[in-house]
Amino acid sequence: MVRLKNRVAVTVLMAVYNGEDWLERSIASVLNQTYSDFEFVIVSDGSQDDSMRIIERFALADSRIRAFHKENTGLADSLNYGLER
Repeated sequence: MVRLKNRVAVTVLMAVYNGEDWLERSIASVLNQTYSDFEFVIVSDGSQDDSMRIIERFALADSRIRAFHKENTGLADSLNYGLER
């Protein structure tokens, strides 16, 4: 894996809004890929369900995950937020 000044070369970015029904399966799917040298940025876009709790549980178990929660401003803004982080 090529590292760019102490940064990974691959970032997986996900934004979620009230997605608890499918979130665990989605996160697990990314984490179970054969390629494993990546960071996984997950942004909760103001979710009011258990999405953030699910994200935090995965983040505690896997150091590749960087979790963020912000007010609900929509998908595009949440993805840009994640890119900035």
